[in-house]
Amino acid sequence: MALLCCIKLDTATDLGTGTGVLPRNMYKYGAKFVGADISENQIETARRLSSGMDIQYITAAAEEVDFPDASFDIVTACQCFMYFNKDTALPQIHRLLRGGGHFCIMFMCYLPLESEIARKSEELILKYNPVWNGANYAPDKSKTENRITPDWCKGMFETEKYTAFGVNVSFTRESWNGRMKTCRGVGASLDDKDIDAWECEHIAFLDTMPERFDIPHWVTMLNLKKI
Repeated sequence: MALLCCIKLDTATDLGTGTGVLPRNMYKYGAKFVGADISENQIETARRLSSGMDIQYITAAAEEVDFPDASFDIVTACQCFMYFNKDTALPQIHRLLRGGGHFCIMFMCYLPLESEIARKSEELILKYNPVWNGANYAPDKSKTENRITPDWCKGMFETEKYTAFGVNVSFTRESWNGRMKTCRGVGASLDDKDIDAWECEHIAFLDTMPERFDIPHWVTMLNLKKI
C-alpha cells in the first residue's frame, strides 16, 4: 500500500479480506498480516492461494474480530467498508489499533460511462436485475485530495491523507466476464437460472470485442489516523 503503510515491522489486519487479495499482494513489503472475513469459503480460498506465505487467516465479521486491544499498527478495508456497520466496526477498529495507528480504506470501481464494454455489461445486468442499484458509477474527479475528516469518524480518527486517481486495468474477455459475474448484481442476487442466462448473453457480447482490452477505473484511498 502507498502512504508508507503495511511495510516491514508493521502488524496489520485486513478486514473483509475475501480471498486475501490485499495481504497476498502486500506480502512482499514485509508487514505481518492477519486476514479476516465472514465467509469460511473465502477464507479457505485465501489460505490456499497464500500457500508458502506467512499470512494468518480467520473467519470473523469486521465487527467481531477478537484480538486484544492495541494488537495492530494498521487496519485495512479494501472494497468492503461500505458493508460494515460503522457504529459497531469503528469502535472495534479503534480498539484494535495501537496509539497513532492507521485505518486505511480503499475502493476501486470501473467507470461504465467511459467504457462501452462496461456500459453494455451493466445494461445486461439491469435486464435481468432491474432493481440493482450499482450501475452508472460516476465519481467526482475534481476531488483527488482532501484533508476533511468524515463525520462518521466521531472523534476516533482524523484524516491523514485522502487521494484518488484513475487507472486502466487490463482484462481478457474471460476475466471481465468473471469480474462482472461476481458483482452484487449477478452472482450475489440472481438465481442460478438467471445467472446462466445473463452469462450466455454476456459471453456472446464479449465475443464481438477484442480478446484483451483495458477498462478505466477510479481508485480512492483514505488513510485515517487513530486519535
